[in-house]
Amino acid sequence: MSIKNKYIVESIPKDQTHDWLLNKHYAKRIPPITHAFGLYKDKLLVGVCTYGNALLDCTKEAICGNKFKKIVYELNRLCIDVDDTNCLSYFLSQTIKLLPAPKILISFSDLAQNHNGYIYQATNWIYTGKTKQTGGYVYFFNGKYEHPRATLSRLGTRNHKEILSKNKNIKYKKLSRKHRYIYFIGSKTQKKNMLKNFKYEIKPYPKGENKRYDASYKPKVQGKLF
Repeated sequence: MSIKNKYIVESIPKDQTHDWLLNKHYAKRIPPITHAFGLYKDKLLVGVCTYGNALLDCTKEAICGNKFKKIVYELNRLCIDVDDTNCLSYFLSQTIKLLPAPKILISFSDLAQNHNGYIYQATNWIYTGKTKQTGGYVYFFNGKYEHPRATLSRLGTRNHKEILSKNKNIKYKKLSRKHRYIYFIGSKTQKKNMLKNFKYEIKPYPKGENKRYDASYKPKVQGKLF
């Protein structure tokens, strides 16, 4: 049976991703979600993929400038619970087809997790190198490390010394560098215009051994909704 006949990919409510993102994905938190997609096999949810646009303006503008920043979205989570060759790349490629165009997608592979972004290489994303080391930190609250924006909302500051002075025993760790990948969605003319304004240097894909994280958690069984 072909992979197209084994799986169905479609939009799903955001809350159907929460169990997956909090318990199965290594980040253990829910990012800002604009679009959510599910991978179904035999009418059961076996994977989730999410996109959001809650990125800093400087991150958006760094790709193709201010003119295109409103269409920049981040692929921020991708997670499956099947061991099937090519399933992950098929799932990702199908979600891209379901996104409204035009779009500029950005995604990151965490060097701290020994991730090289092979899924993006398999689906023909553009590699633009590693993010800069900002010297920033993430902090531990309520049993997990939270995103810096959440810390800002919680404490009103991201100043490291100020946070430590007010929270004596707080756990923290440095932000790691990440591989950066870009993907353009649109007509030939739209893609040509994006590439004309593309600010990053296109670099060779990175190679290396990926580190596998514990993904043994089994999400609650969810059937396909009709």
